[in-house]
Amino acid sequence: MPTPTEAMTAALSARPPTPWTLAVAQFEAGADLLRLDSSMRELLRSPKRILTVSIPVKLDDGRIQAFEGYRVQHNVARGPAKGGIRYHPDVTIEEVKALAAWMTWKCAVVNIPYGGGKGGVICNPKEMSPGEIERLTRRYASEISIIIGPEKDIPAPDVYTDSQVMAWIMDTYSMTVGYSTLGVVTGKPIAVGGSEGRGEATARGCQFTLREAARMRSISIEGARVAVQGFGNAGAHLARMLSDDDHAKVVAVSDSRGGVYNTAGLDVKAVSHFKKETGSVVGFPGTDRITNAELLEIPCDILVPAALENQLTGENAGRVKAKLIAEAANGPTTLEADAILREKGVLCVPDILANAGGVTVSYFEWVQGLQAFFWDEPTIVRQLERIMVRAYNDVYQTAEKHNVDLRMGALVLAIGRVAEATRIRGVFP
Repeated sequence: MPTPTEAMTAALSARPPTPWTLAVAQFEAGADLLRLDSSMRELLRSPKRILTVSIPVKLDDGRIQAFEGYRVQHNVARGPAKGGIRYHPDVTIEEVKALAAWMTWKCAVVNIPYGGGKGGVICNPKEMSPGEIERLTRRYASEISIIIGPEKDIPAPDVYTDSQVMAWIMDTYSMTVGYSTLGVVTGKPIAVGGSEGRGEATARGCQFTLREAARMRSISIEGARVAVQGFGNAGAHLARMLSDDDHAKVVAVSDSRGGVYNTAGLDVKAVSHFKKETGSVVGFPGTDRITNAELLEIPCDILVPAALENQLTGENAGRVKAKLIAEAANGPTTLEADAILREKGVLCVPDILANAGGVTVSYFEWVQGLQAFFWDEPTIVRQLERIMVRAYNDVYQTAEKHNVDLRMGALVLAIGRVAEATRIRGVFP
């Protein structure tokens, strides 16, 4: 009889899955292990609320263009919806629904009192002026203001949105309700209620889970060769932390233009400065140029996919040489790659655990905003470590109990927590 993971892979192998079909298949596999009945599956599978809005924006040349935007609330059994907003030309409702579902499970994995939400606007911010982006943001915030709020749904930054975008949303919402509302979004600038440590949160959370995984596999991070695909916010911070704090040897990093490789190790701070000056890590002195695909296959002990989804596939997973993978990105590993890596004995710390540091510190920011009492950075780091270490051990124990990998262990743990909250609350009326 096939395992839940094998059944999920078989169900999706006939055609390339959309993000939503993948999210549903993952849920069903976890629900099978938990033996959830059909009624509970019906309650947990579908999004609670989907809002589609038209966003008319006056462009700099005077034309009016209507953009389409979404906000999806997948589940709020454990607390208000939480999730980022992305601006991208390839945004689809299927993608936003899937991301909202994954946020439900991610928040439950680290056991913070949130459900899952996600937002998106179909646009190309690279072709828009700062003024156009501000007008787009404020109109979008106005349109979704009927379902967001500190007690209902708390947006955050995501692809091509940042702290400034969050400040505009907070200001627009505050003007709508008539008073300053710090808790309506997270990822804000510190000057308007943001939190210390938010910029490094995803990377730091990943570092804490990597330490736990390495300890359980008897792998020493000190001196370990590390390759980081994606030298953006999470990847660059994590490379620096692993180099400075854990004395790992970062041998390769990459960005959208390509990567650099040096078997003797890279000076991560110097690479960061070089990228800031030139726009890319490519060309950093004393390194060999490699592609993003080649980076995944170089000799290393720890591999960190911190860029895009679907990077580790059935085609290249067999050539991965790392002993340990930590998914700082969302969805970098396909189902086929998962099976191959598992067969090779590679330990993969899944995205809904490895990169949950960002939403955890967003939770801290929300709490601080509601209390109007702000913490210092050492307190943030200490509390984040406590939650991430606890979450890793909860996932590990769940995986051991059901004889599955960490990815399925994280899903089973999360789905079980949401199902328990749903059972206790019941169905109204």
